[in-house]
Amino acid sequence: MSRFRFSAVLVLGALSQPFATPQNPPPLVGPLPGQVQPVAPGTRRAPSLPQLRLVPPIREVDKIEYLSNGFIEVASAIVLVGADARKDWRPLAAEVARRTFDARSSLEEVDVTIYDKASYGGFGGPLPIFTASVPRARLNDFLRFSIGERPYDRAWTAPPAAKTFKMTGAVEPTNAAVRGFLGERADLVKQQIDRAVAQFRGGEHGGMFFKGSSRVRAAALTFDDAPHPMYMPLVLDLLRRENVQATFFVIGRNAEAYPYFIHDMIEGGHEVGNHTYHHVRLPRLPDATVRSELQMTNDVVQRITGLPVRYFRPPGGEYSVKTLQIARQLGLTTTFWTDDPADFTNPGQTVLESRLVRRLRPGGLVLLHDNAPEGLAVLARFARVAETRGISLVTVGQLAEQDRAVR
Repeated sequence: MSRFRFSAVLVLGALSQPFATPQNPPPLVGPLPGQVQPVAPGTRRAPSLPQLRLVPPIREVDKIEYLSNGFIEVASAIVLVGADARKDWRPLAAEVARRTFDARSSLEEVDVTIYDKASYGGFGGPLPIFTASVPRARLNDFLRFSIGERPYDRAWTAPPAAKTFKMTGAVEPTNAAVRGFLGERADLVKQQIDRAVAQFRGGEHGGMFFKGSSRVRAAALTFDDAPHPMYMPLVLDLLRRENVQATFFVIGRNAEAYPYFIHDMIEGGHEVGNHTYHHVRLPRLPDATVRSELQMTNDVVQRITGLPVRYFRPPGGEYSVKTLQIARQLGLTTTFWTDDPADFTNPGQTVLESRLVRRLRPGGLVLLHDNAPEGLAVLARFARVAETRGISLVTVGQLAEQDRAVR
């Protein structure tokens, strides 16, 4: 999320619920941490995405949306099932995928997400019980998988729910704040000095990364909140076409439910960073909860990729002395940005593109979101502007390496 600061009332209310342990979905009771997200002032409602209607309908299908990146078109089907429905979701998912491809011949991929209807709370609510990514070229593989003939590597089934634990510990004081930092005044003064040094020098400093050196002819392209079905294949396809690498700061619960998209990121030469497990603002939370949010996400990503996580971005850009300390203890560099065009507020493609182009600079860190349609629409043009200016769009890790090389 962006640099805007919001009231934490809704988020803290949700955090009264217990957290789930890694590798298992949160319990299906009440609102979950991060289920209610603050809305930035001035946010405009995004235009509705086009929808497909199957004829005859499949009664479990809630909606099927589709979107194009100008080259390929992908659909996302949300399926809600009752407690008395079948336990093996593969045949239902296969029917939805096949029928969706039949309904629209231009589709390159269909993503199917199945939720328990009784607990469904939208994308930020309880995790789905089954997900699958079905490229058109893999449809027959998925159909064979649905009847148990062969394995399929682009599907996920939720494991049984695990035990949960409640938050413990004291909440850190937040007496003063500036641009996302929350803490007591003495800490605030020190942070202002540390930030000034880090921004002047560029590169990683004191466990923080605000910008790279202006002598580096590169800028880091980053996406927060990933992965989202339908959007992720479209973003990755554009980055491949433009020969651009990026860092995806993933929400742990999203990575948990869509592990095949995390594999796609790595196979595309991209980098996976940590954006907490439930997408919650950290400074007001107990230390144990902060550590859990970061550790759970590290564990999920490392289990999927086999690679350590190096970079962390705090939701909303909100951080404190303790969050920095905990991140460092877990081997994470807290990463910020120089260019936030606020794509999630839907300012319009023209405004968004002008903001991106105007703020592009050597050593910069660009903040986008993988599920912002307007950002998707201007991404290719932005990449070409960067190329004409001689600025390579790279991962955070690549920018840090180049920064060290020029010192």
